[in-house]
Amino acid sequence: MLPELVSSRKRLIAPLLLAMALLVTMGTVAVSAVNARAAAPSADPGPPGDDFYTPPSPLPAGKPGDVIRARPAKAGPPTARGLADAWQVMYLSTNALDKPVAVTGIILVPKNVDRAKAPIVGFGPGTSGPAFRCAPSKFIDQGAFYEQSALNEMLTKGYAVAVTDYEGYHKDPKTTYVVKSMGYNVIDSVRAAQRLTETGLSKDAKVAFRGYSQGGAATVWAGQQQPQYAPELSLVGIASGGVPSDLAAVGAALEGEKPFGFLLFSLLGMDNAYPELKLDSYLNDTGRTMFADFKNNACTLELLLGYQGKTVADYASPSPYTNEAWLNRVAENTPGSDPIKVPLFHYHSTSDEIVAFQQDKELNDAYCKLGVQVTWKTWDKLSHITMINRAAPDVMAFLADRFAGKPATSNCSG
Repeated sequence: MLPELVSSRKRLIAPLLLAMALLVTMGTVAVSAVNARAAAPSADPGPPGDDFYTPPSPLPAGKPGDVIRARPAKAGPPTARGLADAWQVMYLSTNALDKPVAVTGIILVPKNVDRAKAPIVGFGPGTSGPAFRCAPSKFIDQGAFYEQSALNEMLTKGYAVAVTDYEGYHKDPKTTYVVKSMGYNVIDSVRAAQRLTETGLSKDAKVAFRGYSQGGAATVWAGQQQPQYAPELSLVGIASGGVPSDLAAVGAALEGEKPFGFLLFSLLGMDNAYPELKLDSYLNDTGRTMFADFKNNACTLELLLGYQGKTVADYASPSPYTNEAWLNRVAENTPGSDPIKVPLFHYHSTSDEIVAFQQDKELNDAYCKLGVQVTWKTWDKLSHITMINRAAPDVMAFLADRFAGKPATSNCSG
């Protein structure tokens, strides 16, 4: 009888012991999870909707690249969403007057990669337009970004991509355009990608910059600024195409032409970057009415189609570019005075109808004289926009070689 009683008690106690063990285990896991969250808190998502883009006032203390807020986003249309996780971010950066500024953007991290080993591309978008609705991070989240194919090809290769909006995209837009602070914005988007806990990206990741048109200008500026501004980045190469380097030369070629809207954006962008330029003092009534609508409604399509054949004289008298203060700021925002320390793939179409070819060729010559390791490539009979896709295979091959540690070549002459 006694053995049977002991056996019965064992059968009753065993499940109790198992349940207690499970409770202890679950409690340990729960505590570990809490501790993990405490050690690596999620970023503040900020206010909902478009208020996310409104910078806090005053700005929080911190360093360039520190994340102010972040929230999950879409990586593009459905095909892209299967490639990557995405977060819209607001981060600290530096403006053209070397003052702190809040900048937004979007970070894309490929799925099914070892995030701790993934290289990062700081991507400078091409011209998106002055209106808030044109912010690249909004377009990407909506699946309407015109350079989505470039993002997809990098994500497919396993590269994380940090896309800056550049500064000024919020409900009361004050977008700057083709000024040197674009470089800071690109650099700090990479820093933000590394510092946002959710991405899992390494601070030691190999980094490259890529951009075309406005993005081409942004990335050469980033290359010039990086050695002093962000020496901690493991920068290995830069691919920059269709660069508007000399704003006066680019603007002169747009007078009376179909894509004249880009010149208008450069006037507005310079004025937003440097308030002492006082663009309004040059405008006639037509110009004031136009710019009031322009800054709130114009995106790339409107820049291309809405101001064809116009000239500065239609909106201003005299032209701001006849003023010494404007020309001094233009000179200050012309890259090519400082070397880029990593290999540069630099390209342009000789038939470019939006960004004049010769001024970019002169930038390339300046870099060669400074000893930059440049691969310069040109295409004939291609439009500015066509070049985005035509040069893509060469750009991707260049990035792959830099991330693989292969030595770069230069075709600088003399």
